Amino acid sequence: MKLVVAIINNDDANAVMSNLTKNGYQATKLSTSGGFLRAGNITLLIGVEDKKVDEVIDLVGEYSSQRKKITPVNNTYIGDSMLSSMPIEVTVGGATIFVLDVEQFYKI
Repeated sequence: MKLVVAIINNDDANAVMSNLTKNGYQATKLSTSGGFLRAGNITLLIGVEDKKVDEVIDLVGEYSSQRKKITPVNNTYIGDSMLSSMPIEVTVGGATIFVLDVEQFYKI
């Protein structure tokens, strides 16, 4: 048994959850936020049999799209002066996925 931990952008959350459920997978959804952009994410915990891991990864990948976003950079203060930089383009979306071995699993 494996535990798939998928970190997904909020914009993709409904599509990913809906399609996982439609394909018979159950997931626990946690609200999380990223460190760099401080943007909202969800983290899914999905317990699956070893042979189904690739299918889960494919489903998450299919409904988690990467896109470009223009975002302001934090202003920097040096003494009494504020340095402001131009907004930058960053890639958001997609998914970060971890697959962990599960030694024991109980559903009580």
